[in-house]
Amino acid sequence: MKTLFVQRTMARKIGAALAGAATLMTAGMLMEGTAIAGIALTKHNLSTVGNTGATATFTPTSGNSELCVFCHTPHGSDTSASVPLWNRVLSAPTTYTTYNSLGTTTLTGAIAPVGSVSLACLSCHDGTTAMNVMINQPGSGGYNPAGAAWAGTWTGTGQTSGLLGTSTSITRIGVDLRNDHPIGIQYGGGMPSGGAYTTGPIAAGALKNPDFNALQYASLNGSPVWWVDSGTVSGTRDKSDMILYTRTGAASVNADGSAGPVLTGAQAFVECASCHDPHSSAQPTFLRMSNAGSGLCLACHNK
Repeated sequence: MKTLFVQRTMARKIGAALAGAATLMTAGMLMEGTAIAGIALTKHNLSTVGNTGATATFTPTSGNSELCVFCHTPHGSDTSASVPLWNRVLSAPTTYTTYNSLGTTTLTGAIAPVGSVSLACLSCHDGTTAMNVMINQPGSGGYNPAGAAWAGTWTGTGQTSGLLGTSTSITRIGVDLRNDHPIGIQYGGGMPSGGAYTTGPIAAGALKNPDFNALQYASLNGSPVWWVDSGTVSGTRDKSDMILYTRTGAASVNADGSAGPVLTGAQAFVECASCHDPHSSAQPTFLRMSNAGSGLCLACHNK
């Protein structure tokens, strides 16, 4: 009787464990499916599959059912890109005219050439290269390190001959960036001494420009990461925070247009992806958080 009792008890425990594991697996699959569905129903889905949501503006009419291939490839990516496995050829940083050329006195930090994740965003949004030009096309035999156009036919109102938007569309930013939010600029003007950020967090009063909020810091796998906390999950970097990016090794310019120092150390810079999350359309225009009451602007700017 004792043996039978033990066997039944063990069977119940094993059954409960298996049920729990199944529940976790199901939850994981649902979460994964939700993430994939989220990308599929955004304007960044350029494939023929799933792009039927209200936010979809165009699809190729034939040939490609892959969602990720227009931006990412598992093999043969552009290694000059600081984003994962980028499947497009990046333009030269000198292609662009940047905000600092206006000579505004409000720029107080070092300014780097256009680069980092912003250069990847501009590989579509500057409107100089068709969105179906990629390094490694779907299927076998489509690799071209110089980039080549996939042969699909493009339709819809969101593109013109494969180029994003139209010449007057705000989504086609162009190569003149003077009328856009500064990118490649050091957050908060940098440290009062003009040196690099090295450790953190850095209080608002410790920044060169007092009109910016505190800068958060953590070490991730031995590398510095910087962000401005949106307050969604306080003290922990998450996708709703304003993400800042490290720029090193680039020759910068000062706010007055004079040559600046070569960037060294951990530098927290504002880039396109500081405010936009390309994989989520939870907020309009892929914003990282709601801008109701200018909340996104005020997350960084202390006004």
